[in-house]
Amino acid sequence: MERKVKVVQYGCGKMASVTMQYVLEQGGELVGAVDINPNIVGKDIGVIMNKEDLGIKITDIKDAEEMLKEVKPDICIIETMSLLEDVKDALLLCAKLGINAITTCEEAFYSFNSNPNLSKEIDKLAKENNCTITGSGYQDIYWGGLISAMAASTHKIIKIKGSSSYNVEDYGIALAEAHGAGLSLDEFDKKIASVDRISEEERKERIDNGTYSPSYMWNVNGWLAEKLNLHITKQTQKCIPQTYKEDIDSSTLNMTVKAGDATGMSALVTSETEEGIIVETECIGKVYGPDEFDKNEWSIIGEPETTLVINKPQTVELTCATIVNRIPDVINSESGFIPTCNMPELTHKIKNLNEYIK
Repeated sequence: MERKVKVVQYGCGKMASVTMQYVLEQGGELVGAVDINPNIVGKDIGVIMNKEDLGIKITDIKDAEEMLKEVKPDICIIETMSLLEDVKDALLLCAKLGINAITTCEEAFYSFNSNPNLSKEIDKLAKENNCTITGSGYQDIYWGGLISAMAASTHKIIKIKGSSSYNVEDYGIALAEAHGAGLSLDEFDKKIASVDRISEEERKERIDNGTYSPSYMWNVNGWLAEKLNLHITKQTQKCIPQTYKEDIDSSTLNMTVKAGDATGMSALVTSETEEGIIVETECIGKVYGPDEFDKNEWSIIGEPETTLVINKPQTVELTCATIVNRIPDVINSESGFIPTCNMPELTHKIKNLNEYIK
């Protein structure tokens, strides 16, 4: 592609300022922005990036369709909520208009195993209008590609075991609340943990009707299974509250989380497969105490056994860089709602984004 890749930023919260900066530095062109927050709607996007005005005003979400039709972007970056149901309007709008879209919505990473009917609806509309929708972010590499690479150097696999922790303070209030941060343990049990005290039949029913709330690793296990050609026969999920010994102030929640209350949660997902390989993954999202930090640890148990530990990854920046580096893959992809496990291995883009567009 000879011209710059035209990008619209949908959702202008904490992470968007990093993503948009990376788009500009990678030779992309920001042509629009969308948000629901009345405090920033109408402002120049340079304001939230701590830059001079860039000549792009943030559009109210109700006017998003009109703006998208006018600017005709090559791709829309959607950085808002974590569940597919919560981003469906944005994804369906892009699919209807034939605009490629990439989202940090964690469920969209592999939503066919948690909300198949909505996923199929998005897929059908994207195919009809010749565009690609996908989910990506931190998990694309650190819960996906790296583990696939480790598996490729293993002779025999018995179990894949992963654990990743992140500070919900870095991602905004929607994510923090979804993790139960700030709830008492009784409230956590009723609102969060009780969701998974259900039978397999009830879980399947909720998945089929689009009312199941998966943890991030639920979708990661599905992605890994498809990438590694495994066939899941049973998958379970358990959400466990996390606490801290002292009170912790949360700027995101605008409250003090009392000692002993939930600072967030650990979500443990276990998948059994036809091939006999167990995939056991855990994500821990919480408001950090002063001695806590991000950590990503994965082990492949078998022959040989390998453990990968990454301490203090810059999760926000890694997420945003992954999104931007994925842009050419999305634009080059076949049409539909395509998980990144069905795209080429992610690579660093040393040149401007447009130079990778076929």
